[in-house]
Amino acid sequence: MTLDISFFPMRVLIDGHDTDGNLVLADNQLAAVFVRLDGTHHDPEHKGWWHLEAGFGKCDVRVAPHVFKTPEGAGAWVEQTLMGKAA
Repeated sequence: MTLDISFFPMRVLIDGHDTDGNLVLADNQLAAVFVRLDGTHHDPEHKGWWHLEAGFGKCDVRVAPHVFKTPEGAGAWVEQTLMGKAA
């Protein structure tokens, strides 16, 4: 069984940087909010990557920073996390 993962682009108000965001829904339920890293204080290696800004339910993790090269990679992580598979 797979989940229906969908993305809704949304501007995010974060001190004038990292404003491009995506709401990630799993089966029409909000699972996470990701923002694209564009601030000057970020590691240049991760500039343009997508960071987990907020997670809900099983996606509410705070152990380590979660960054992904693409929104699709972030969506795959959401699905794996919700399905209980190793991410």
